Amino acid sequence: MKKITILMASLATIFSLEAFAQRENNQSKFDLINDFRATPMRSALGVPGEQYWQNRADYNIVAELDDAKHTLTATSKLTYTNNSPDALDFVWLQLEQNKFKEDSRGTLVQNVKGSRNTGSSTEGNILKSVKIKGAGKDASKTATFTDAKYIITDTRIQVILDAPLKAKGGKVEIEITYSFFTPEKGSDRMGRVLGEKGWVYSYAQWYPRACVYDDIKGWNTEPYLGSGEFYLEYGDLEYKITTSNKQVVLGSGDLLNPADCYTPAQVAAWKQAETSDKAVTIIAEKDANTSSSRPAGKDGKITWHFKILNARDAAFGCSSAFAVDAARINLPSKKKCLAISGYTKEGIGTGSGEKSGWERSTEYSKASIEHYSKMWYEFPYPVAVNLASICGGMEYPGLNFCDWKDTGAGLWGVTDHEFGHNWFPMIVGTNERLYPWMDEGFNTFINYYSTMEFNNGEYGKTQPFKNMRNLTGFLVAGNREGINTYPDIVQDNNLGVTAYYKPAIGMIMLREYILGKERFDYAFRNYIKRWAFKHPQPTDFFNAMENAAGDELDWFWKGWFYGTGNIEQGITKVEENEKNGYTVTLENNGAVLMPVIIEGTDTDGKKTRIKLPVEIWQKGNKKDILFKSAKKIVSFELDPDKQMPDIDSKNDVYKVL
Repeated sequence: MKKITILMASLATIFSLEAFAQRENNQSKFDLINDFRATPMRSALGVPGEQYWQNRADYNIVAELDDAKHTLTATSKLTYTNNSPDALDFVWLQLEQNKFKEDSRGTLVQNVKGSRNTGSSTEGNILKSVKIKGAGKDASKTATFTDAKYIITDTRIQVILDAPLKAKGGKVEIEITYSFFTPEKGSDRMGRVLGEKGWVYSYAQWYPRACVYDDIKGWNTEPYLGSGEFYLEYGDLEYKITTSNKQVVLGSGDLLNPADCYTPAQVAAWKQAETSDKAVTIIAEKDANTSSSRPAGKDGKITWHFKILNARDAAFGCSSAFAVDAARINLPSKKKCLAISGYTKEGIGTGSGEKSGWERSTEYSKASIEHYSKMWYEFPYPVAVNLASICGGMEYPGLNFCDWKDTGAGLWGVTDHEFGHNWFPMIVGTNERLYPWMDEGFNTFINYYSTMEFNNGEYGKTQPFKNMRNLTGFLVAGNREGINTYPDIVQDNNLGVTAYYKPAIGMIMLREYILGKERFDYAFRNYIKRWAFKHPQPTDFFNAMENAAGDELDWFWKGWFYGTGNIEQGITKVEENEKNGYTVTLENNGAVLMPVIIEGTDTDGKKTRIKLPVEIWQKGNKKDILFKSAKKIVSFELDPDKQMPDIDSKNDVYKVL
């Protein structure tokens, strides 16, 4: 009876209202994300499953630029391979020049006052013919192209096949002959601008591009509205661009016929650049747009022949005003690779000091590609081309468009950022129209480290991530939105936060504060390697990081990537314990849980740190911890290196009386 009485008394204490209230826990924040799943396509390890498949799109394009009329005319032949387990009755492609039509969805949804994604008004893609060859059981017997049935809906075209394209290896060829007028403002993705020595053209979204058919949605046919970028299949692209002999064309991939396109002296300079770590001049700016700098060509025209392998896209730029230089890129495998820059008089020496402008573009390009190749995954393409453009900054495989008048830190920043996109999403092929944080955010994250390394930190002072407390302003804004907000839905003034800054902050915290560099780097490199030239989803990334790093991180993904809550930790009380040191009471006042780093400073000025795991918050938002010290502590501080964007710094420091 006595034992029962003691037990009842204990239970009464445990279930008192005060004790019950103190035991309110945080299990919901540690629960698994509901949409985690494993299928034969996508392993629970966060890597492609044993039955992973991916369709393929190979292109052969012949185009001609009329630089008097600013019109591009082309025939694009797509060889589409259906590796899926499904027979396909139709194939969807993007016709993204239609975005610039006055009645397009992309035009109608843009801010009437204008924005980055507002474009010039054109007639869009003008189709002359759409033909198909091969499909279904008798595809091998179909030797000629026949007119295809098709439906155009805004920026997409549905090509209806005569017979279903068979699963697991069926092929169809789709040939489209078309033209379009080159917009001056191409939603900051392409366009043209007039300089002193001629027009500078930037061509992207310039051919019908196959939509992705995947195991998640089937056909991904989100329209091109402007803010959301792209989701594309991989394949080989071979393309020929015919121009007047005044134009200099630089494009994604290898130039296969340099002797037709450059003078003998310029060809020799290209050879020199292949072994030089310093930029070698191919065409000096003073020689740009002179007859002596260009071959005569045939009938006053030159055809430029390019090829890029295993890529999801290709772009090119051209101008009669281009100065060109190049240098060798040193890759870990010793493969041949060139950094190439094309720029105009307007970008040279427009800042303070010598070589403050585009003269340093090749130096920047080389350093950027070398850093990412060493740090994460080797650059796969033969050239890295940086082109002066009307675009503020836009990326394509092996080629950037950057503002033609950028200088100094601005030019480094945009060059490095756009080349970083070769890793996300050019190598790791995510869906930018839905998940921009998987390319813009990851890229902004890797840009931080490349900038801190470049030229002994020349532009390191421009990096905002060195002190996370400086970034809390936009995290507490009343109109803030979550990282997971789609780019065409997010408010214009929030896109920079949701797609770039906040995911980058999260990745830096994951590397520097939560996992540590060794575990993070191994896991992230493994993610890149396993998903190179494939199509991961967000859950694949989450699973890949958790499995390789060995930690459940759902509390972090949910708090930081799927919510609008913030980090706010504080010290509320300190009591001295003569035998062991101090009992410190910590509180978590934010919606986002994080581990705790606390530093104590003793009377001699010596600093001691301890790191507490995120699990201290499992049972509630208040935690007493023991801080052992043989000497008297005069102050305690949370997150002394300011690695977290804690929104209230006032309670981070506690002075011991």
